[in-house]
Amino acid sequence: MAEQSGKHPGDQRLAEIADTFFRPPVRDLVPYEPGKPVEEVQRELGLERVVKLASNEGPFGPFPAALEAIARCAPELNRYPDGGAYRLRAALAELHGVPFEEVAVGAGSDGLVDGLSQAALDPGDEIVCGWPSFPSYVIDARKLGATPKTVPLREQRYDLGAMLGAITSRTKLVYVCHPNNPTGTMNTRAELDAYFDGVPEHVLTVLDQAYFEYIDDPDYPDGIAEYLKAGRRVVVLRTFSKIFGLAGLRVGYAVAAPPVVTALGKVRRAFDITTPAQEAALASLGDIREVERRRLENAAQRPEVERILQEHGLEPATPAVANFLYCDAGEDSRPLFEQLLREGVIVRPTHGFGGPTAIRVTVGTADENAFLGEALDRVRGTVATAG
Repeated sequence: MAEQSGKHPGDQRLAEIADTFFRPPVRDLVPYEPGKPVEEVQRELGLERVVKLASNEGPFGPFPAALEAIARCAPELNRYPDGGAYRLRAALAELHGVPFEEVAVGAGSDGLVDGLSQAALDPGDEIVCGWPSFPSYVIDARKLGATPKTVPLREQRYDLGAMLGAITSRTKLVYVCHPNNPTGTMNTRAELDAYFDGVPEHVLTVLDQAYFEYIDDPDYPDGIAEYLKAGRRVVVLRTFSKIFGLAGLRVGYAVAAPPVVTALGKVRRAFDITTPAQEAALASLGDIREVERRRLENAAQRPEVERILQEHGLEPATPAVANFLYCDAGEDSRPLFEQLLREGVIVRPTHGFGGPTAIRVTVGTADENAFLGEALDRVRGTVATAG
């Protein structure tokens, strides 16, 4: 038929859909830009070795028990997952000493940010967050026609006092990224205590502790134990994507008052946490020694990455407390990103986070960090100029 009509199947014209078909908040949205995958860089640049230090993933894979759990559930993947994630929620409730009704799960903590936005925000409502910071807070608000009010950081940390001053009667959510992504810095317990003492009652605070397990600073508070259980209006976010090595499975959780958990359950997709994700997360909870090993390894390697960056004219924001460092290059950071990319190292230019002159570098293994140093040696002239 195609030959007789003189048309090739590939010549089909798709229906034209005008931009005006889509809601204005979506039409004008700049989507989240993920870090480049290793395989894509190898394919594009013909490189044999590529090290990814861009997405704050842990450098180690899933725990052995998690891999075994994934293998055990594989034969049953023709079945839908447990939509309520009952066993995982029960285990997390027991771990944190809270009722089952205070635990929600999502496709990473990012999925829970999306759910909170859907549940709480109407057009014209406001959210408040520091800036530069995690872009999903802003993107998810704009999707719904809400207004993000971004408050500049002070000394590369959240300025909680200024954030209190930015709250209005239209503010629904205040995000405290702790530690902040992309700067890797934290606020003290006293600063957070003062914030919670001052925040108005109509606001729900989202304390994002995605990197909680990496941090050993005694002044870093446990949001669940110290704020939620004290009766504060707070949602505490955690994830299995970082130290647990499950970023590819997308599983995170929120601990909050039961009405918040109920609202999250109403807006999330029915089966967004897959069976392998649930089983791997469950299996990971029992291995406290492996969590500690990874935390200590990160604590040992982070100063080494800081030293490498400083030696090449890049001064990280300090003190960094998680598994990444943030460096302001003093000018558009994309050329530096592209140079390192050609040398086989993927870092993160932070334009989408609100830091167009900076890069974020994840702490890798000792070997990966040494490879970063060698790559910076080869582009040192440009790096020194940028610094």
